[in-house]
Amino acid sequence: MGGTVVQVNFENNQYVSAGSVMVQLDPTDYKVALQKAEAELADARAQAVAAQTGVPITSIGTSSQTSVAVANLHSAQKETDAAKARQAEAEANYNKVASDLKRYEMLIGKDEISRQQYDTAIAADQAAAATVAAARSNVAAAQGRVAQAEAQVRAASTAPQQVAVTRAKANSALATVQRDEAVAQQAALNLAYTTVKAPVNGIVSQRNVEPGQVIQAGQPVYAIVNLDDIYVTANFKETQLKNMHPGQPAEITVDAYGRTYRGHVLNIGGATGARFSLLPPENATGNYVKVVQRIPVRIVFEKGQDPQHLLRPGMSVEPTVLTK
Repeated sequence: MGGTVVQVNFENNQYVSAGSVMVQLDPTDYKVALQKAEAELADARAQAVAAQTGVPITSIGTSSQTSVAVANLHSAQKETDAAKARQAEAEANYNKVASDLKRYEMLIGKDEISRQQYDTAIAADQAAAATVAAARSNVAAAQGRVAQAEAQVRAASTAPQQVAVTRAKANSALATVQRDEAVAQQAALNLAYTTVKAPVNGIVSQRNVEPGQVIQAGQPVYAIVNLDDIYVTANFKETQLKNMHPGQPAEITVDAYGRTYRGHVLNIGGATGARFSLLPPENATGNYVKVVQRIPVRIVFEKGQDPQHLLRPGMSVEPTVLTK
């Protein structure tokens, strides 16, 4: 990651161990970004827990609402039936009282009944009419409760859709948690990248960084020559490869120290060195002169022969492969 260099711990040609801190960048911005990502992740996890808890609550709640709505509808329908029965009874009583009143009106005109009996018949007629009106009002009220209960049943019938919506919200909350986890992991990685460590054991070379310098992602700040993986690339003539194969022992004489090291053939190149050169030879005219080609052979040193790391890449050596 890019940032301002606050510390450089090694100089050129200095030996470093794998994992040693080479360069330290200012981590302030990346710490703040990580704290923000972790806070957003905690909030997303809390919302996910709430959303997951809401699924069974909604399922149970909507199921109960459906049961209650159906029960209320049955009760309202029974009340309506009872109110209609009372209305029919009141209307029958009223019809009887009204008929009696008509007879009393004929009798009062002939003075065959007393005025008190006639007044009593009138009062009974009025009372019966009031009872009929009250019964009709009760029927209307009961029918209103039926309509209300039917609306509740229709509303409760959407329970599966409500549960599906709640479950979808819970799944969305889980997806948000996964996204915020990825953001938090990236923020943690970015913070870790502010500490540049040596990937291998070796010698520091080509240091290109100083304290206070602003560097960008991907910018090389130093090179490390790995001294634990030393090998020799020997360009043997093609005529020398007849009896050579991987695994054969070899001896490597280093000119700088006059010492011979033990090794073995690791592998043999897949083509001659000329095939990999910048300008491979080409015989476009057809004139052919036979030239012995050379093929690269990699020879590796046996372990434990260079504890002081005296060998360096680029040294001149004379390898000998023991084919017999």
